[in-house]
Amino acid sequence: MSDALDRMLGLAREALEHAHAPYSRFRVGACVRAATGRLYAGCNVENTSYPVAQCAEASAIGAMVTGGDRTIAEVVLVTERAEPCSPCGRCRQQLAEFGAAETPIHLCGPEGLRQTVTLGHLLPVAFALPSTEGER
Repeated sequence: MSDALDRMLGLAREALEHAHAPYSRFRVGACVRAATGRLYAGCNVENTSYPVAQCAEASAIGAMVTGGDRTIAEVVLVTERAEPCSPCGRCRQQLAEFGAAETPIHLCGPEGLRQTVTLGHLLPVAFALPSTEGER
């Protein structure tokens, strides 16, 4: 793994440790690298209104937008599951809002990288409005 990917995985692992998942017991950490090179981490945050939980990817994207960045260059997701876990449908669409079809998504476990796919592989026909491109 590259040094950049190692740093992203470290931030995602740290975020995983802070996840608030008392209902599902399914903790997730994420890190996005913006086109500027800045890294933003996030974790999932559940609440008693279970369907309204915030995914780790959404937390990381929110931090990125708050930090002034608008383009995702790379994503790391880490879970404690035995098999690779890809983003849910909602998160795939949120990632597509700020990423591109060729954006790498690294699926990791506690031991490290398990699989790398592209956003286009995960969401081949992402929804987009014609006016959203100019707003980035």
